[in-house]
Formats: sequence, structure tokens, C-alpha cells
Amino acid sequence: LSAGLDLPGRFLFAILTLMTLIANLVFIEEAVYIYRKIPSSKRSIIIWINAAAPVIATTSCIGMWIPRSTMFTDFTAAVFFAVVIHKFLLMMIKECGGQKLLLRRFENGRFKISTGPCCCCCLCLPHVRITRRTLFWLKLGTFQFAFFRPVLMFLSIVLWTNGNYSLYNLSPKGAAIWISCFVGVLTIIALWPVGIMFQQVRTLLISKKIIPKFALYQFILILNHLQTAIINILAKQRIIPCAPPLSSSARGAYITQQLLIMEMFLITLISRVVYRRRYDELEPPECMAEEAGDDKQTP
Repeated sequence: LSAGLDLPGRFLFAILTLMTLIANLVFIEEAVYIYRKIPSSKRSIIIWINAAAPVIATTSCIGMWIPRSTMFTDFTAAVFFAVVIHKFLLMMIKECGGQKLLLRRFENGRFKISTGPCCCCCLCLPHVRITRRTLFWLKLGTFQFAFFRPVLMFLSIVLWTNGNYSLYNLSPKGAAIWISCFVGVLTIIALWPVGIMFQQVRTLLISKKIIPKFALYQFILILNHLQTAIINILAKQRIIPCAPPLSSSARGAYITQQLLIMEMFLITLISRVVYRRRYDELEPPECMAEEAGDDKQTP
């Protein structure tokens, strides 16, 4: 591949590869810090979430240098991020002190389920009581995506080796359109519980910088899924012109990979700043109740 590149092309590839390397080094340094400073109950979850941007940058870099591996690298990044969605929900629960403390904090509270991406327009939906059962359903909503995404990836690769699967064959007779639609539905179902939980705990966890953490998670989601889908559609419609020896679809893949490397590099640096800070643990519910009682007795 490098033999077919001109000097500016080689320079661009070198810069993007260096960005990927720096992103991985920053992540490794951050993982060591988390391992030393963060309690063991939260350690693996936070490392998983921090790994999302470097992993996507690495898979994009491999796909950029080895074009034939694009399908495998894209699937690997998608599967990894499916697990990260589940981990982010678990992180919000852990930051509240775990499931038991969360239930005690919100024992009389209710989840607002009219939130994105499923039901942001359905304002008439009732609020649901916060119980062990509703927390189980929220966790199941994200876990199903972490489970089914690798299964669908394996199925896609099997069909691809048999010649029945092509990313750019979107006809009803092809397998790609049906698998893509199924993945899209599962993705929306998985994102819904994260949105519901964030709406509930964002005020409580504001001292733990949950809003910038959620924003970073949303940026990775949009850039890795929506941006990639838009560029693939433009390439499919030949709006992105071919440039021999590259076809429209190959150029679209190159553009996606190069953009993702730069974007994930920046997100890795910002994540280090957001997750690096140490925060005080939240006060137990009993302390909060006692303080409220003291305030009432003071007059």
C-alpha cells in the first residue's frame, strides 16, 4: 500500500499512525493511574470506558494500512463499544455507591422513561418506580447488545466467507440490510436505559463530572456509528467520487478511518483530563437524612 502513496500521502499516514500510538500510550498511562488510585470495584469498568477511543483509533489505523481488513476492524470496534455501553450504565450505578445504595437514595423516586433515543417525544409515558426489578431491566437492556453484537459479527463473517454478505449490497435479498436493521434496533434499545439512568443521576453525580463523561460517551457513539453510516451512504451513492485505483466505497472507508483516528485521538486526551481527577465519595443516604433533620430542628 505504501508503495502506491505519494509523499503527502505517506506523511498523512505517518502522522495518523503517530496519533494512534500516542493515544495508546496515553491510555496505558491512564490505566496504570486508575489501577493504583481507583477502588477495585470501579477499576475495570473505568478502564473499559477509557479504552473505547484508543481501541477505535487502533482498529481504524489497521484498516487504513490494510484495506482488506476493514470489515474485521469495523466489527471489532463496534463489538467493543457495545460492551462499553453496558459498562457505562454500570459505572453510573457504581458511582452512586452500588445498587443497594442507589435504591435507598431513590426509594421513593421514579424513572422518567420518556427519554431518547426511543421515547423522547412520548411525554405522556408514565414514570416508573425505581426498584430492583426496574434496575434489572435497565441492565438487561444494555447487556443484550453486548451479547448479541458479537453473535451478529460472527454470523456476518461466516456469511461473508461464503459470499452471501457484502457491506455495500443493500438489496432486500442480501443479508447485510437485514443484519444492519437488526443491529440498529438493538442499538436503540441499548441506548435507552443509559439515557434513563443519566437523567436520574446527573444531578447527584455532578461532582463526579458525569455530564462531561456522558458527553464523551455520546461523541464516541455519534462519530463511530452515525458519521460512519453517513459517509458509507455518500460513498454508495457515488457522491464521494472514485479516484483510481480507489473506488468510491474504498475512498469512503479511508475518509472514515482517517477522521476517526483524529477524533479518537482528541477524545483520548480529553478523557484523560476528565477521568484523571479524584473525587470524594458521595455521602451515605443516612447522613443526608440526618443533615436534613438537623436543618429542620435548627429554627
